[in-house]
Amino acid sequence: MNLRSLWFSLCALCVLCGESSVSYSAEPGAWATYRGNPERTGNTDNVAGPDKPAILWSVKSTDHFITSPVLVKDAIYVAGIGAFNRPSASLFPLAGKNPPAALWVKSAPYLKLASVSSPAVAGDYLLFGDGIHQDSGGVLHCVSISTSKPLWQLVLPGDLIHLEGGPVVAGGKVFIGGGAAGVLCVELDKATLDGKDYDLATVAKMQEAKWLELSKKYEELKAKKDDFAIPPDDSQLLKFAPKKVWQKGEKKWHVDAPVNIAGDKLLVPTAFLDKEKVGERALYALNAATGEESWKANLKFNPWGGATVAGDLVIVPESSVGYYYKELKGAKGAVTALDLKTGAEKWRKEIPTGGVLGCVAVSDGLAVATATDGKVRAYKVADGERAWLYDAKVPFFAPPAVAGGVVYVADLGGTVHAIDLKTGNAKWTFSLAKETGAPGMVYGGVTVHGGKLVVATCNLDGPFANKETVLVCLGTK
Repeated sequence: MNLRSLWFSLCALCVLCGESSVSYSAEPGAWATYRGNPERTGNTDNVAGPDKPAILWSVKSTDHFITSPVLVKDAIYVAGIGAFNRPSASLFPLAGKNPPAALWVKSAPYLKLASVSSPAVAGDYLLFGDGIHQDSGGVLHCVSISTSKPLWQLVLPGDLIHLEGGPVVAGGKVFIGGGAAGVLCVELDKATLDGKDYDLATVAKMQEAKWLELSKKYEELKAKKDDFAIPPDDSQLLKFAPKKVWQKGEKKWHVDAPVNIAGDKLLVPTAFLDKEKVGERALYALNAATGEESWKANLKFNPWGGATVAGDLVIVPESSVGYYYKELKGAKGAVTALDLKTGAEKWRKEIPTGGVLGCVAVSDGLAVATATDGKVRAYKVADGERAWLYDAKVPFFAPPAVAGGVVYVADLGGTVHAIDLKTGNAKWTFSLAKETGAPGMVYGGVTVHGGKLVVATCNLDGPFANKETVLVCLGTK
């Protein structure tokens, strides 16, 4: 090779390296995004649940569980809303006794707002948002899974700002929608305190040292029989904040649904709020590295369930109603498939009898959707042709889960249905109300792992309003 050829080769290599330094292409790990993966199957090991389900353990509660239970290593995370919107977040061992003892529980004073955000798992870090529609402002939390101690918090004040949708972690970045705050991207492993930057390993050590200091002061006061000796809590720890990379759509979009990621594209669903007359009905694809718009697809109805990745397609559920039991009558919806690269519509299936509130689950070439008309529909991903229809005869809010060739759905009557993915034929049904004595509606969907199903109920509204709820693990005895 002569010098001129060598020079051109080095220049080409520099260009390629430069491009790679500003490009972004990363996929989330297992449970680092809503429903476990970009296909939204509620399962990551492809192990089907039991042929004959039985209760392995259950926990009755006065809290209401809106979001899906999430697998966190060998445990299950659930977030609840109690009386007067009291927040709670708990971690239970998946292989626990009946009833299982919580590994840890977080509530006030550290958690000030209820959370309906399914968390993302990244190593020993758990990330979730808080705040619901009636709240003004919300917080993105990063906590240690092993200790439950907070590492950093991103505080977002303002009207119609709340972090209801699940975040996604990919390429060392955390992405989440914030209602009227639009969508945000922050660094996972970089946090700031008093103008100085720290990595999370250092943050964890500093928080541990602070906790020991607080505990020592408490013990000293207790030994003196001081009336003001109060045990320390997480709200007294250091307040680190993550480094923000970018923010888009502030005061223009309303992003309550979980975001998704596919290669270099972040998929952002935004809704229009009829009462407040803010936001827009659309799905945006943004460059994940910069937040710049790649394409936009307008939608007829709101995409409350977020977008699902199906190879080179994006599949979006649509609903004319939100998660309100009294609005079920007259609901309409659709399932729309868009080209991932361009946003062009590839196929669309209107559902005039029900809204599709939950995300679509994609497996083995089929896109499975639940609807408020009580039906489960499977469409062929390639062309949108309907493969089968299953009628539960009870409305659905919750998205489906798919594992090992079986679809698992839970309805607003608290019944779990197992359906053959290929044929749409029923395999079994299981009534949570009958078997636990606690009737309840399912909002968040079934989570499947290791041949076990985990599901939780919510009674904020509807025929079982304010009755006790239940968190259940089903398996083979």
